Amino acid sequence: MIGTAPGGQGLVAVLGIVQIFAWGSTYYLLAVLADPIVQDTGWSRLMVMGGFSLGLLAAGLAAMRIGRLIQQYGGRPVMAGAMLLLAIGLAVLGLSPGLAGYMLGWVLLGLGMGAGLYDAAFSTLGRIHGSHARKAITQLTLWGGFASTVCWPISALLVESLGWRGTCLAYAALHLLVTLPLCVYGIPRQASALSVNRPVAAKRAPQDARFWILALGLTAFSILSTIVSVHLLSLLQAQGLTIAAAVAVGAVIGPSQVGARVVEMLLGGRHHAVWTMLAATVLTGLGIAGLNTALPPALLLAVYGAGNGIWSIARGAVPLALFGPDTYAIIMGRLATPALLAGAVAPLLGAAMIDGLGAGQTMQVLAVLALVPVGAALMLLRGLSRSATT
Repeated sequence: MIGTAPGGQGLVAVLGIVQIFAWGSTYYLLAVLADPIVQDTGWSRLMVMGGFSLGLLAAGLAAMRIGRLIQQYGGRPVMAGAMLLLAIGLAVLGLSPGLAGYMLGWVLLGLGMGAGLYDAAFSTLGRIHGSHARKAITQLTLWGGFASTVCWPISALLVESLGWRGTCLAYAALHLLVTLPLCVYGIPRQASALSVNRPVAAKRAPQDARFWILALGLTAFSILSTIVSVHLLSLLQAQGLTIAAAVAVGAVIGPSQVGARVVEMLLGGRHHAVWTMLAATVLTGLGIAGLNTALPPALLLAVYGAGNGIWSIARGAVPLALFGPDTYAIIMGRLATPALLAGAVAPLLGAAMIDGLGAGQTMQVLAVLALVPVGAALMLLRGLSRSATT
């Protein structure tokens, strides 16, 4: 092992490097490659972005199975398999002669995303650290927050020198040579499952109202954040900003995400994870609602980014706090399914709203939608208060 004994910082560093390049070569890939793909192939932007939606759909459909695999075998084989799928998917993209091959590549990438991004990494940490995984989850999100910062410039340089197909092949090689070995040799082997012989506990969670409240909050937030991520520049330009100004304003989101995660880490988890969820949803909602006012967009997107940043922590820490570590990977897979499926349709939904309602009314709809995860957090806090008094 390379310094990755359970409880050490090495495991977080290994998973952090994996997350940077896994996110950068999938979720953030088309931010740089979409235009070159459209120009080279003549495919419509809708079809190019449709590949990404297809990938999220595949990730959502596989999420429950992935959770069960991590629960049974640990994260090492699952995440190693994910890196192999990402390498194959990117190679298929780069070599695809037509649209069908392009879509197949995204299906493979989607399966790799489901088994290799945050939900799987959090489940791996929960499987190793048990109820003490929250600190490691928080630290991991700090690494993941640099995915776009690291990979967007890399992708831009690769596209300029190798083209979009060469960029995909370069990332495929990176996964084979870097992230796959890191998963194989850097994630501790786990011989036994925590609760393979106790499936009743996992089946009991969906009978708990808190599970459905949390699933509703996760799904609503997934729709909201995906629409904003994909359509932010269009929404800002509709408010009168130039493309250069919109890019500059949107750039504050990344640093504010990381800054908020640092604050959460410094607090040391001294508060219940549901309070983190409430802070995340309130900040996000304030940022979105404020974009309908005359307040400075940069300030509002900093607030939004802070909320979005600590939401990544909450989505991993809240299920652990509410349901415990024994069936954590299985529950994470079940919660990820509706959120990923909703994220798959969110880009098309956002485009339809902008075309049909206009940017202003679309922002109003998003502000209302932002109330749903806030309400979910308040309901969970109310449940905690009742438990404390009984």
